[in-house]
Amino acid sequence: MLGQQAPDFELPNQDGQLVHLSDYRGKKVIVFAFPMANSSGCNAQACSFRDEFFAIQSANAVILGVSPDSTGTLRQWKIDKKLPYDLLSDPNHRMLSAWGAWGLPILGTVKIPMVNRSFWVIDENGLIIAEQNKVDPRESVHQALAAVGEVSPLR
Repeated sequence: MLGQQAPDFELPNQDGQLVHLSDYRGKKVIVFAFPMANSSGCNAQACSFRDEFFAIQSANAVILGVSPDSTGTLRQWKIDKKLPYDLLSDPNHRMLSAWGAWGLPILGTVKIPMVNRSFWVIDENGLIIAEQNKVDPRESVHQALAAVGEVSPLR
């Protein structure tokens, strides 16, 4: 998908309000996919993005987290972890599948039905300028920051 137009989506956020990727044209967008709210790896990933929120915001960028969790679960997690960005619910895995983040591959073509922890950075025109599947929870924020031009990737 790198260098291609990011597929638009419509997903409810933690408050049940519909969010479209196209709502953010003119801004950079960091989208990260995570398997399950409030698990150790997901806490590390989400809190790393929280801790770099102002650096990301200063780069004219927004953050969107996506998982198959319910809006209620995402709302409570957002409150508990003080996450200053929207969390989107994709219980039918439509967006996650379209973006290549649904199904962890094992033994070649066999896939475990769960989210492949990933991130994408979309530029102001809707093009994907960075992406990675199977990303380390703590490293995804550093790589995303590098893509929006705020830090070097070797931070």
